[in-house]
Amino acid sequence: MHRIAALLTVAALVAGCATGPRTTTPGKPEVLVAPSNFKGVHGLAIDRQGRLLAGSVTGSALYEVDARSGNARILVAPPDGQADDIAFGPRGEMAWTGFLQGVLRYRESDAAPIRVLAKDLPGINSVAFDQKTGRLFATQVFLGDALWEIDVAGSRPPRLIRKDLGGLNGFEVGADGWIYGPLWFKGQVVRVNPDSGEMQTVATGFSTPAAVNFDSRGNLYVIDTKTGELFRIPPGGKPARIAQLKPSLDNLAIDRQDRIYVSNMADNGIEEVDPASGKVRVVTRGDVAVPGGLSLSADGRTLFVADVFAFRAIDTTSGKVTDIHRMQASDMEYPFAVSTGERFQLLTSWFTGTLQVLDRRSNKTVAMLHGLKAPSAALELADGSVLVAEMGTGTIAQLRGDGFKERSVVVRDLVGPVQLIAGRDGNLYLTEAAGRLSRISPRDWSKTIVADGLLLPEGVAETPDRRFIVAEAGAARLTEIDPASGARRVIAADLPIGFEAAPGMPPSNIPTGVAVDARGNIYFSADRNNAVYRIPAR
Repeated sequence: MHRIAALLTVAALVAGCATGPRTTTPGKPEVLVAPSNFKGVHGLAIDRQGRLLAGSVTGSALYEVDARSGNARILVAPPDGQADDIAFGPRGEMAWTGFLQGVLRYRESDAAPIRVLAKDLPGINSVAFDQKTGRLFATQVFLGDALWEIDVAGSRPPRLIRKDLGGLNGFEVGADGWIYGPLWFKGQVVRVNPDSGEMQTVATGFSTPAAVNFDSRGNLYVIDTKTGELFRIPPGGKPARIAQLKPSLDNLAIDRQDRIYVSNMADNGIEEVDPASGKVRVVTRGDVAVPGGLSLSADGRTLFVADVFAFRAIDTTSGKVTDIHRMQASDMEYPFAVSTGERFQLLTSWFTGTLQVLDRRSNKTVAMLHGLKAPSAALELADGSVLVAEMGTGTIAQLRGDGFKERSVVVRDLVGPVQLIAGRDGNLYLTEAAGRLSRISPRDWSKTIVADGLLLPEGVAETPDRRFIVAEAGAARLTEIDPASGARRVIAADLPIGFEAAPGMPPSNIPTGVAVDARGNIYFSADRNNAVYRIPAR
């Protein structure tokens, strides 16, 4: 264990911390990466008034978007606004799906009360009305695999039409009354008879088709999330590509003028496509989508961000953002936290229960571990092993061996572990959502409390003068803590952090990332406005 402590100390020094105490006085927060709308954008729909609506699962909100200016406002606030997909019926009624909540919500108009028409359907995903009859249909995908008919009156339970389809994602009801949609896991577009459950293939050859929609002439448009392509299938014809967009496409909507709007979750964006020319116009987008955990390169020039729908690098001088991996276009799985070590980049996702180990040089996956219990943080040790903190078990486990499959629990009885870092003194430092900053000795894995009474502490980083900056998400501030005396001072207050977790999500949900470079510059992510900030050292 003494060897591990020594190696941790070396690793921390290599990570760019200055040697010797040096007091710094921080300046005011300045924008490094600008804010943007949404928190990942998914479902799109256009109502009878011509309003463009967009849904966000992570943001738990439903937005109205000005298609000309790109300005967005919340139409249905969290948590009721959680919307993976949105649909309008023949009388202007609206339905939307709360993917993580497993519910389908409905209201007759903006002024009408919201009703829950279906619940206990994990992964409820796509929704559509039959515009002739008013019948309402919905699917489960990823957390289930089924097609249902939903009683709009709410007097009967959902009727199962068919299960094990292959991931019927963003679907529409055709003029013939059949349900047309993509099979995410089979690379096909199919149609399903809503009465008998009969399923027929319409088109094949897609990588990962995500959604379809009809225009006024009966053309069926299909987006492929893996390739970023938009296809048109004419009645009785074959698919033809009409536009090349970026991967991570999620949904599309077509207005009365047959203008096509496509959402991209990784870009926090909506684009308009002219179906005749294929010309693309950006309605709204962000350089980051849902910035969470942060880490710095050894030289402090690059800030890495776990962006939920992407893994990205930010130039700390210019603020330029570069994609490393994007959802659907790679094997990455919704990262909420990142840790940069000597050999590896470690991405963790409490949502998918995964730890992804990337080679630092190639950014290729070395190992992908599934089945973890809400992993919130990971840390590479200098001996090549990896520590992983699990919110679901309240433990830290050490992983080693081939594929990191050898596991031993080294720390127990944690209450909501969030971020884990190596200190320059050879110890580990951990934030716990219960309100603590804890010190863990790798000699015997004992834990002592450095500070308690913190308000939902999330990100933590060590300063050049050996203090710790903690993001108190529950108080919307950054607090500096002296580990020797316990003294505290507020570095910055009234910050756009601390977005409330929706029901069923862990308290830290989108963790506020914190990083400090060797000069004392502080970086933090902001989950309320999807931006990244720098607090310069003076």
